[in-house]
Amino acid sequence: MLAVVAALGAAAAVNSASDRTKVLAVARDVPAGQALTAADVIVAEVSTDSALSPLQASDKASVLGKRTAVDLRKGGLLLASQLAAGTGLGDTRQQVGVLVKRGQAPAGTLAAGDKVLAVTTPAQGDNTSAKDDAAAPSSINAVVVSLSRPDATGSVVVNLAVATTDGPVLATRASQGRIALVREPRSN
Repeated sequence: MLAVVAALGAAAAVNSASDRTKVLAVARDVPAGQALTAADVIVAEVSTDSALSPLQASDKASVLGKRTAVDLRKGGLLLASQLAAGTGLGDTRQQVGVLVKRGQAPAGTLAAGDKVLAVTTPAQGDNTSAKDDAAAPSSINAVVVSLSRPDATGSVVVNLAVATTDGPVLATRASQGRIALVREPRSN
């Protein structure tokens, strides 16, 4: 009887070991907005489970060069929903890096692909009158391409895609520290 139970157990173990599939996993931490390289993605073997939907190993060539929509962590399985469509720039867009200090953007809610308004803030030391306060501030429509991790002061570099006519203006204002970001509703 013991021999029969042992044989059934061994058969079940062999059967479950053969129900494995090769999928894509993350080889190292990858920040949101970065294009995937061959060094970022590895092939892993996992047990087949209908609750999991990682990209198949055969998809490796097609994911290289795609940008991540979220931060990826080493050892995690790679999902299609973690990848952004395209580069975020297109042929008619420029990319501008904006250093955003704590309080100049929504904390922790910006992600690659978000639409934002880059709003011009008054220069330090400028006296604004009631008339100036009533006027709408100047703003530029942009799309978040990627974000850095916050530094010790909470500042973040946000790379924005903007129209070519807006790139130089935004770069000038950003270099003066005069930009605050407003995230547009994600449903728009």
